[in-house]
Amino acid sequence: MKHDAILIAGPTASGKTGLAIELAKRHNGAIINTDSMQVYDILSVLTARPQPEEMQGIPHLLFGHVHPSELYSTAKWIKDVQNALAKIRDMGKVPIFAGGTGLYFKALLEGLSPIPDIDIEVRNKWRSIAETAKEGVLHEKLKSLDAAGSKKIKVGDTQRLVRAIEVIDGTGKPLNYWQAQQNKTPLLSGNNCQKIVLLPSRELLRERAELRFQQMVEQGALEEVRVLMALNLSNDLPAMRAIGVKFIGQYLEKQISLDKASELSINATRQYSKRQGTWFRNQFDDNWNAISCIVDLPQP
Repeated sequence: MKHDAILIAGPTASGKTGLAIELAKRHNGAIINTDSMQVYDILSVLTARPQPEEMQGIPHLLFGHVHPSELYSTAKWIKDVQNALAKIRDMGKVPIFAGGTGLYFKALLEGLSPIPDIDIEVRNKWRSIAETAKEGVLHEKLKSLDAAGSKKIKVGDTQRLVRAIEVIDGTGKPLNYWQAQQNKTPLLSGNNCQKIVLLPSRELLRERAELRFQQMVEQGALEEVRVLMALNLSNDLPAMRAIGVKFIGQYLEKQISLDKASELSINATRQYSKRQGTWFRNQFDDNWNAISCIVDLPQP
């Protein structure tokens, strides 16, 4: 069966790049970035963007096309995807979406509600609170603001809780109000897509997180952060919140050692990977083929 598109989701360091390239070779595909950090210029190594030697001549779109000074959103990504899909179809190729940003996949398959842009200070306030909040605190906060909405989100689903709270804080109205404003038209029909979610064991992801960060340091991540810091951007911008930027920045300013910066960045990567895995398990239905590695896929 020929699919309109192939979707590959998974936590950081789960092997999405390798799988996307393998499937692109099998199906004459072109790869579209579905990761909210890999859109940014400068941070090529630190965000684990596919490098030229990895791409094997396969077209890669929406990687590194956004300046770090821009407040990029899911709505902007969807608009860029429309143009990318047109290019890929003109090439006669199959679009392959690969990345770890769950909200991008939801927007792709379910469409976007007309929610106004949330002020960056509001967004970052709740993301900062979420980093230190004990489990249950955010759910109780949402319950106090939107009791009906809180029943739809699990206590441990931090990403959705933060999103629901920031929308109320930023607009004065809950998500279900905005979601009811108009019918959403998705770019893709899930019924016509091959959907794969990579979910390796947590032990393996922990090991890969450490190895990957060590390789990033060797391959130029420190210099990338040095260049980024020279732009004197607001710490509230999404690019400045990429994992590793804060701690490498502290090392470059001689506040901590490189070993400490590495330790903190690796721990942050592991925590983020765990949250991603939880989100995918909670949000994706049984139509997603959950595999632990590339060899679990049937051969063509």
